[in-house]
Amino acid sequence: MSSPSENTLKIGIVGFGPFAQFLAKTMIKQGHSITATSRSDYSNLCTQMGISFFRNMNEFLESDNDVILFCTSILSLSQVISTIPFNFMKKPALFADVLSVKEHPRDLMLQVLPHESDVLCTHPMFGPDSGKHGWNGLSFMYDKIRIRNEDICSSFLQIFASEGCKMMEMTCEEHDKSAARTQFVTHFIGRLLGQMDIERTPIDTLGFQKLVEVKESTMRDSLDLFGGLFIHNRFAKEELRKLELAFETTKQQLRKGEDEKQEPSIQTLQLTEQEVNL
Repeated sequence: MSSPSENTLKIGIVGFGPFAQFLAKTMIKQGHSITATSRSDYSNLCTQMGISFFRNMNEFLESDNDVILFCTSILSLSQVISTIPFNFMKKPALFADVLSVKEHPRDLMLQVLPHESDVLCTHPMFGPDSGKHGWNGLSFMYDKIRIRNEDICSSFLQIFASEGCKMMEMTCEEHDKSAARTQFVTHFIGRLLGQMDIERTPIDTLGFQKLVEVKESTMRDSLDLFGGLFIHNRFAKEELRKLELAFETTKQQLRKGEDEKQEPSIQTLQLTEQEVNL
């Protein structure tokens, strides 16, 4: 479904880990020009992909990007964004992020970015595993926080729309509230199963196979992501409280059922025999 876009962009990516690499492949296929910078040296990989990689942030900012996309970890975004020398930018750009929480990057970008910069919060609700066969039908959330240049913003969103993504415009608050229930709970259950070290067996039910898949999928993600989903999503605290309450309630139900199934005592049996004789 990918085809070169009529409105190609110069996109600078900050943080070039696996997720950024995953996104960049489709962006390049669509004809967009990509530059990147990262704490780790991805020079060789970027050369293979046809991407200009900059170790120096000043030079990265001078490369005249239309869009600067934050693909850092949730926990490192604050440090990264606070050290960017914005005075090296030649023109205002659209700043966007793809983090799994939304209120946190929104607040940071509004506080730190130059006022003339546009701000777009996004979250592709998929990754290298779920999107490896294409993005068609996969959800893409976005919130236009501060947009003056609608053409640049529309061209960036078209990257995902043209791949068949389900485009979902919602507020950062709405996203985080839903993500705390869907994403954080999923990662918590997966990490819990990882601590139990559950493995496949010869007699797995379909339900158990799905649990193992959840464990394997979440354990492939970093602890930084798991921590960020909790620390920087204010709704996750309530979901953790509900998980704890649900665990205790379920244990009580088991114990109650266990008590009700206890063998009757000898004294009770004797009383029952007396009642029968009467």
